[in-house]
Amino acid sequence: MLKVAIVTDGPYGDRAFDNIKNEFDTAFIKLEQPSSMFMDDIELPEKEIKQIEDVNILITYTTHPDLTLELVERFADNVDWIIVAAWKGDGFKNQLESHDNVICPYIMCELEENGDPIFDKFTSDIGKPKVLLKLDDDKLKDIVVLRSSPCGSTTFVSEYIKEKYAGKELDKDNLPTEAGLKLQHYPCRAAKMRLFTDEECKKEMASGFHRDAFQEAITHE
Repeated sequence: MLKVAIVTDGPYGDRAFDNIKNEFDTAFIKLEQPSSMFMDDIELPEKEIKQIEDVNILITYTTHPDLTLELVERFADNVDWIIVAAWKGDGFKNQLESHDNVICPYIMCELEENGDPIFDKFTSDIGKPKVLLKLDDDKLKDIVVLRSSPCGSTTFVSEYIKEKYAGKELDKDNLPTEAGLKLQHYPCRAAKMRLFTDEECKKEMASGFHRDAFQEAITHE
C-alpha cells in the first residue's frame, strides 16, 4: 500500500490526515518550529526521520519556511514525491520545485495526475474533486466520491446533496451551483495556510472545483 506522511508544525494538516488515512497508510507527524535564526541549527528528531524516510508521499503543512526547506532538502532523494501544502512567495516556490519530485500547489484541491505512477496512484483518490451520481429515473440514489479534496470537503458537500435530494428528482440545472455554494459553508483553512492570499479567492477556487465536479457528473450520468 502507498505510504504517506503528513508533517505539520502548527494547526494545519489534521483534516487531511483524517481523510487520507482512509485511503492510504498515513502517518501524522508534529514537529516543533525552529527557535534558532539559522537553518543549519535545525535538527529533526531521529524517530520522525525514520518515519518519513519510509514513505512514498511526503506532504508538508509546515508554516515555518526554514523547516519546510529542511524537510525538502533532507528527503527529496528519499521519497517519491513531496507535496508542499504551505508556502509563501513565488521565489520560495521555485526554490522548492527545483527538485523534480516536489510540487507546491496553489490550493490542495487542484491536484491531478501527472503521469508518474506513484503520484497518480495518490491523486486518483485525493485531489481535485470528482463524484459519481447514481440515479433512478432522475431521482438520486447515491453519490460516490471518486476523488476527494484532501481536507474532506467533497464528502461534506456530497452528504449535504444526498440528504437534501434523497429519493427526489434532481434539479440538474442548479445542482452544480448549489454544490459550489455549499462548499462555502465548509471551514476551509487554505487561505490562512497559504499566508499571502485572499481568503475569498481561495474559497472561490474550491467552490468552482466542486461546482465543476457535479457538472461533470451530470454531463456523464
